[in-house]
Amino acid sequence: MLSLLAQRPAAFCTGSRSVLSVTARSRSNYTTDSSQQVSTFANQNKLPRLPIPTLKATATRYLKTLRPLLDNSEYARAERAVSSFISSSGLGPVLQRRLQEVDRQAPASWLENIWVQKAYLEWREPNYINANWAALLADNPNFPAVGDAPPGQPTGPQLARAARLIVHLLEANDAINQGTLTADSQRGTPMCMNQFKWQFGTSRIARPGCDGLVNQYPSTATHILVMYRDQTIEVPVYNNAGQRASLVQITSQLLQATRRVDDLLARQAQPQPSVANLTAGNRDNWANARQILEKDTANVESLAKVDSALFGVCLDVNVDAKDIYDPERSVALFTRSNSGCNRWFDKAIQLIVLGNGRVGVNCEHTPADALTTGSLLMEAMEKETGIYKDTASCAELAEPMPIQWNITPEVVKLIDNAQKEAGALAGNLRMLLGNMTQYGAQWIKTLGVSPDAYFQVALQAAYFRHHGKPAPTYETSSLRRFLHGRTETIRSCSEESLAFSKVFDDKDVSLKKKLQYFQQAIAAHLEYSKAASLGQGVDRHLLGLRAQIQSPEEAEKALLFQDPSYIQSMSFAMSTSNVTPGEKFRGAFAPVIPDGYGINYAMDKSDLKFSISEWLSSPVTDATAFRETIYKTLSDLYDAGEYAKRQ
Repeated sequence: MLSLLAQRPAAFCTGSRSVLSVTARSRSNYTTDSSQQVSTFANQNKLPRLPIPTLKATATRYLKTLRPLLDNSEYARAERAVSSFISSSGLGPVLQRRLQEVDRQAPASWLENIWVQKAYLEWREPNYINANWAALLADNPNFPAVGDAPPGQPTGPQLARAARLIVHLLEANDAINQGTLTADSQRGTPMCMNQFKWQFGTSRIARPGCDGLVNQYPSTATHILVMYRDQTIEVPVYNNAGQRASLVQITSQLLQATRRVDDLLARQAQPQPSVANLTAGNRDNWANARQILEKDTANVESLAKVDSALFGVCLDVNVDAKDIYDPERSVALFTRSNSGCNRWFDKAIQLIVLGNGRVGVNCEHTPADALTTGSLLMEAMEKETGIYKDTASCAELAEPMPIQWNITPEVVKLIDNAQKEAGALAGNLRMLLGNMTQYGAQWIKTLGVSPDAYFQVALQAAYFRHHGKPAPTYETSSLRRFLHGRTETIRSCSEESLAFSKVFDDKDVSLKKKLQYFQQAIAAHLEYSKAASLGQGVDRHLLGLRAQIQSPEEAEKALLFQDPSYIQSMSFAMSTSNVTPGEKFRGAFAPVIPDGYGINYAMDKSDLKFSISEWLSSPVTDATAFRETIYKTLSDLYDAGEYAKRQ
């Protein structure tokens, strides 16, 4: 979900046209009746700025997170490093003052540009799989994911469902542009809506050393990008007067787009290598190719069409039948595609539609968090299930046009490099789904326990059972209560969760005592979760401090960051994210370290859903076996909870 590792203290690079924005979102709706709602951005001036924690507070909390991971001598060494760093003669106070100056100069948040640049734009490995997130969306009963889907050609259910979802995403874009998307709040606290400005018409731009972002708000582009048979197609969905195309027109546009590509490829003795494949490779490889492409004015126009497109729609036709009908294989396909083919991985949103009407997404993570984009997608799915009263057709809608590229032998070679890299990355990823049907969030609440904390403590116990040691764990926490807030890390591995994990299978410890340990682990998790949501976590503050280091000599003096425990504690063996509800949305992402797991989960009323990923090259992980351990741990916790209720 994020690159581990926003760890380099390199100087900042600049993005492209706009500065960054942010957040995460629970649920919204859009309407044209502004009298019934708080307009989208009406609460922005009421939001507090993200605070900068004190050095002492961060040091204290940070050391507590190290305790379960280190032996006594390692912990003593870390304590000395932290104490030296925050002392009056240490580098910490200097970096803190610089960070405070960044805060004074920042229009909205001291963290905003630091986070986007260090966690994403400076990352040189492929976005593909490493940073992009994916999801399997619920099947629509109107377009059931059953029946024949002939390979190699688009189908009626595929085009119909794609068109319906396109219509509802365009409605969302119009609502955001007009400020009629209802502003979010949580228990009466307004949430930042700025990130919604970055949903449509946004693309990451490959540049040497540090990428940029292209974005326009309001998002007034009149076209979407369609990928079909690895070809890029500009598909107009508004006319020049800004009138949105009808559902019938959009369906026709999709069919016409596929036919034009079929005709184009039929005339070619050998298909031209796809420029889109470059987006699946190393960022500097793609940046090099892009600079070569930009020497040709026709390519500059083609790139602008792709970059400015409101979002992408990928019509997959050359897909293994098992990938179409098996949900577990479908979510793997949405994560890795066919080794990076038929995608433009730099688009903020890509819908992926299979021949049987099954839909997924693959989204570039830089401008927005998964919960933000996910809420728009879930709303679109809710709206697509009802009868749709189509709008009037718009006049003078331009026709779809395949986007043309002039590529040199050097670019062909770079495309080949990207394809090989993507193939190796795709072949190394295993993606599995988990479904715990014995119980769900409703039962967990009967214990008087937070479902999220319950699942996180269960994961800690399962990992300890399976691997015999604690797991540094990343859980996403939203900072949307703050202006332009993104996320903070909940470090889920605690002294309390480790203590519970150790006694869970100890036959000499009574169940009553085990449940006491369990409650202590839950309380510790909730305490950290609350602190993180209030801007008092450790990871973003430490990142901000690191970003203020100005020379190698200063880096040597920053003993907290030099101590091995710093990297060790951020080597997240489990990278996790709660994307509830899971009935319509099954998220997925790759591990963030070579020997780690990526776990996305959802706590529905009557069941628990999760995905789990691993790198096949790891000698440490085994996602298939670990999934069974998670099942057993969740089942054992249920038995313990039921026993406790009877006492």
